[in-house]
Amino acid sequence: RDSLPVDGTHHLHSTEKTTRWGELPHAGSPHVLSVDDGDTLTVDLVSHEGIMPDQGRDPVAFFGAYGVPAADVLPDARAIAESDMASGLEPLRGPHIVTGPVAVRGARPGDLLRVETLSLHRRAHYGIISSRHDRGALPGELPDGDAELTGPDTRRGPTGTISAFCAVERDAAGDEFGILRYSPTREARFPLTPFAGIMGVASGTEADTRSSVPPGPYGGNLDVKHLTCGSSLYLPVQAEGAGFYAGDPHFAQGNGEVALTAFEAPLRATFRLSLIRGEAARLVQGLAAEPFAETRTHWIAIGLDADLDEAMRQCVRSALAFLTSRTGMDRPTAYAYLSAAADFEVSQVVDQIKGVHCLLRKADFPGLL
Repeated sequence: RDSLPVDGTHHLHSTEKTTRWGELPHAGSPHVLSVDDGDTLTVDLVSHEGIMPDQGRDPVAFFGAYGVPAADVLPDARAIAESDMASGLEPLRGPHIVTGPVAVRGARPGDLLRVETLSLHRRAHYGIISSRHDRGALPGELPDGDAELTGPDTRRGPTGTISAFCAVERDAAGDEFGILRYSPTREARFPLTPFAGIMGVASGTEADTRSSVPPGPYGGNLDVKHLTCGSSLYLPVQAEGAGFYAGDPHFAQGNGEVALTAFEAPLRATFRLSLIRGEAARLVQGLAAEPFAETRTHWIAIGLDADLDEAMRQCVRSALAFLTSRTGMDRPTAYAYLSAAADFEVSQVVDQIKGVHCLLRKADFPGLL
């Protein structure tokens, strides 16, 4: 029995019956739980790292090779790896363990689902950064099957997958860091900024099974690193009940996620799920056809496309739509503001559909909050 707090009214565990491996829910997917508008939901998110076929699908053996005791390997990860849902899934449509879908009573197409991330608790003190399948930012160059590995915790699997083990340490001030050893005596330390890489709603057709890898208008694998505690993600509802799901938990990620994965590790996440309709929805994001987000300090427009240039253009259009509808700026003036003051960042380039997000400072618009 773990000692982590359950901060939500509802608690959803990740089991064979409540998860999908590598696939996203659609309108015909049965809901695993129903909640009311405004309810809070705690979800135990499972990382795919350590249970993948190219890692042996045995998390006890995989993490044991890095010195992790069997007792510290999560029971739900072990159960999923051993379950029937792992049978007949090779090749997997995607790597991620996706928990849901959860129905929000009364949700219907045309609404926005607001997903507030209220709390994120680490479920382990370790995780993995991996590179595989020529799917990083440098396909054909990395992973390099002939490269010498000097990092004592970086290992090459039998299929060429590179797995770099990271531990979590806390300093005297109580701040937590990821530790990546690159020689027997040297290590890189980087701050933890946990978030759920996958948050989404069911797609709108009755039999539209999608890989968990590419993001889309339904959200999914957005991998926007700013969606941590205190953030809100707005998702256009595609199907009755919304069908919220989450997965791909990260302890940290750099913009771009260039090697293919972030610091992948399990989280207990608590969300508030609320519905926004009509004019209020238009004011939130300008366009109800694509995800939009905000933090305490920024609004965040998102652009998605297989071509990075087009993802950038889509992000600019989304930011313009928000500024014109929310602030009353005319389009040319909003364009000028974006050029002078907004920051466009590459969310990720490794999920087939690439992502760009735009950070719009709320402080630039006094009186509008």
